[in-house]
Amino acid sequence: MDNQVIPEIRKTIVLNAPIEKVWKAVATSEGIAAWWMENTFEPVAGYEFILHAGQFGDSPCKVTEISPPHRVSFDWDQDWHLAFELKSVDAGKTEFTLIHSGWDPEKVTAFGQPHSVIREVMNGGWESIVKENLVKYVEA
Repeated sequence: MDNQVIPEIRKTIVLNAPIEKVWKAVATSEGIAAWWMENTFEPVAGYEFILHAGQFGDSPCKVTEISPPHRVSFDWDQDWHLAFELKSVDAGKTEFTLIHSGWDPEKVTAFGQPHSVIREVMNGGWESIVKENLVKYVEA
């Protein structure tokens, strides 16, 4: 058995927008839908919601932390955990960090793909979702 560790995915960017605006983008259902995917999210700890992942179907999620306007996190499907961290920097700018953890070399997704493979796919996906979609939406 190999003890390889699959590192979490981290994406950090500085957005040209105040923290309140970024918080609305990452901690409301409408905001999340605008730059990532349709959902039934509510900013309430313990709240169970669905991410509508297109051809991948619906993913059950559960809010694990809401600390406005600095951190929102939730469990995603069976294995993953997602956190959005916000920090005010400079005048009217916000540092945003996405952390996608829960990767396990022993596990496969519901579609039978090993976590190690999916992590690479997701890493590339988050790159454009955070650095293009989120930027466009928040800085518009």
